Amino acid sequence: MKKKKVAIFGSTGNVGKQILEVVDKYPDKFKAIALTAGSNADELKRQIKKYRPRIAALADPQKAAALGRSVKIPILSGQNINEEIARRKDYDVFVNSLVGLVGIKATLVAIRERKKIALANKETLVAAGEIIMREAFKYKTNIMPIDSEHSALFQCLNGEKREDIYQLIITCSGGALRDKTKEELKSVTIEEALGHKTWAMGQKITIDSATLMNKGFEVIEAMWLYDIPVEKIKVVIHPESLIHSMIEFSDASVMAQIAEPDMKLPIQYALSYPERWEAPIKRWDFRRALTFQKPDLVRFPCLGLALKAAREKGTLPAAMNAANDYMVAQFLQGKCKYLDIPRVIRRVMREHKNIKKPTLESIDRAIIEATNKAEKILYNKK
Repeated sequence: MKKKKVAIFGSTGNVGKQILEVVDKYPDKFKAIALTAGSNADELKRQIKKYRPRIAALADPQKAAALGRSVKIPILSGQNINEEIARRKDYDVFVNSLVGLVGIKATLVAIRERKKIALANKETLVAAGEIIMREAFKYKTNIMPIDSEHSALFQCLNGEKREDIYQLIITCSGGALRDKTKEELKSVTIEEALGHKTWAMGQKITIDSATLMNKGFEVIEAMWLYDIPVEKIKVVIHPESLIHSMIEFSDASVMAQIAEPDMKLPIQYALSYPERWEAPIKRWDFRRALTFQKPDLVRFPCLGLALKAAREKGTLPAAMNAANDYMVAQFLQGKCKYLDIPRVIRRVMREHKNIKKPTLESIDRAIIEATNKAEKILYNKK
């Protein structure tokens, strides 16, 4: 069997490392051709020595220069490194596990190069879903979702007719703060917000899970990936995180994908599809209970804000996303309170001048303006 040559964007992050664990498990099936990272030079150096890619990239120029002196492959640096590597002809699968908005342009490049896309970066579809899916259709490029919810939806939808779908049901653990009262949320610490009960993830996505913004992102992603109106997408709290998503069909049948909560399964499936390989995780214990709750949009308003952005479309999701990026970073640095996150996002969205049928340029402007607006609101700047 010919090895699949993969380019992994964001290889030093939490998801990137798990992608490389799948590569480790199947050395006869995969070869890591390119690796990119933001600033974690030590981890990237270790990965270069282990996987021997042809090229790597580090966004931090000084760290890239130092790394380049200690390894025998080219090390790119600067703002456009991801697009540069995405243009290469010597890989088959573009794996986007970048955090934040930096992955949008690289994904578009890979689509136009007709690469297979394995997408773990939520912001790509949240901010630019209309453009991404239009280009994917134009270039006949396959986008495989890596996150567990969209992998579940893909598997349940496989072979089914779109007109038979009654609704998509995206499950949600509820995050680290699921049981906090409205009063308790006023004094949430960084440590409490990072204390996710079922998933081991990076800090940013863990905070997004705590606010339920992450679930709002997934609704927007599903809307674009599966061409389903947001009104037909439902979020359900499922604390055990065993059912990863469901489809309810017109005849009232509900199809679910069930597995232990472990990212290695959707990662492996995205890379192996249409084949299924040996289980990369432990098998489900049928004695486990399954429970469900309705999300509380009063205690967790970020989900409602994301649903509003999904209904409005245009540049509003990008503005919301950028404001969230900024506020989560401020919270993790101890510069704002937990409840400042939805407060500032709501105001940024209210003051945003939405542009329908956005271009990449209008999305870029929306991101910059929303970030600046969030800073001004948080720090009461004029």
